[in-house]
Amino acid sequence: MKLTFMGAGSTVFAKNVIGDVMLTDSICDCEIALYDIDAKRLEESYIMVMALNKNINSQRAKISKYLGVENRKDALRNADFVVNAIQVGLYDPCTIIDFEVPKKYGLRQTIGDTMGVGGIFRALRTIPVLEDFARDMSEVCPNAWFLNYTNPMGMLTGYMQRYTGIKTVGLCHSVQGCSRGLLKDLGIDFKEPIKEKIAGINHMGWLLEINDADGTDLYPEIRKRAVAVLEGEGRKDCRDLVRYEYIRRLGYYCTESSEHNAEYNNLFIKSKYPELIENYNIPLDEYPRRCIGQIARWESAKEDYIKGNVSHIKTKEYASRIINSMVTDTPYKIGGNVLNKGLIDNLPKEACVEVACLVNKYGIQPCIQGSLPVQLAAMNMTNINVQLLTIEAAATCKKEHIYQAVMLDPHASSELSIDDIIKMCDDLIETHGKWLPEYH
Repeated sequence: MKLTFMGAGSTVFAKNVIGDVMLTDSICDCEIALYDIDAKRLEESYIMVMALNKNINSQRAKISKYLGVENRKDALRNADFVVNAIQVGLYDPCTIIDFEVPKKYGLRQTIGDTMGVGGIFRALRTIPVLEDFARDMSEVCPNAWFLNYTNPMGMLTGYMQRYTGIKTVGLCHSVQGCSRGLLKDLGIDFKEPIKEKIAGINHMGWLLEINDADGTDLYPEIRKRAVAVLEGEGRKDCRDLVRYEYIRRLGYYCTESSEHNAEYNNLFIKSKYPELIENYNIPLDEYPRRCIGQIARWESAKEDYIKGNVSHIKTKEYASRIINSMVTDTPYKIGGNVLNKGLIDNLPKEACVEVACLVNKYGIQPCIQGSLPVQLAAMNMTNINVQLLTIEAAATCKKEHIYQAVMLDPHASSELSIDDIIKMCDDLIETHGKWLPEYH
């Protein structure tokens, strides 16, 4: 079995995925190809992975590294699984552009990697690179599974599934931690294993049902305690108020954090009502702060990694479990991002949805979910509209679809006029320069 890791310079995430593989008996003796376009980052990850292979895997894996576009096909050749963790344009310059240009027009963001103008432009600069990956994979590993971890998940995964012949699933760890994190934060006792049903779209998947091991429905207590937080003294210290407001107003909790969801709608970040920012503890410019912190943490930690002082405890990431399931034909359930195709009745078939999927030797088999409650489908549609238009922009290279995507974005359209949206998009296109293809 061969695993190719695209964007291997993401050293910490590479450690998590590859370390998990090395701790899985059925696949620990695999071939691992590391690929990146940054020589320094690739070398640091290669040293780390070699040390990890020695420290936890008795050097059973075969490790190789490949630098630059000219060596990409060799990295992919005969791969069975391709993990994608690239970030086109990195923090500097592209994330800075995603945040600073919209600020000039009065548009503030929190994360900007999944939805909103930041998510749209991250998709537009990433999809051409994924097209190149798909073209190479069609030639040198046409049967490989493409395991996409890169955001914006719905746009990138949806593009791959609709416009390439590559077998693709999108993976996000927000599904695994959603229920237990909610119960822990609300102080609700429960018995494992939890039984849950989650369906929707990435970062806005809905916790539709949740029962503990004895069949007790936990939602009545969840709803009561969430409202108590919203209306009580604990509100000022809570960092999940947006999702608790979802529970109060929509009836259900969603998979991704409140700082993400604050910018996925037109309800919480409003220049006309600045008190909402404090009232809901919304961290504006959160993602740039995280990037700066991650860079600093890596600089302080990498010396140990490079010296070989590295070990690993298995994470909750799906990749190694998917690979093990397909290799050994051991059934496993994931929350995967796949094309709708009738899985959720009241969402479009072209949408990339996040639903329960069965994994075995036959691949990834999504499970039919039925219809979402109408208010939840409506919330998802406000995001799906933007995703589909962004994919259309990437497929056609027409500026008009970029404009339309931002015009229909709930947050941007509630803050800016049409004329300012057009000006902002043109400014972003010009500032991105070579990071984008030519739009007409």
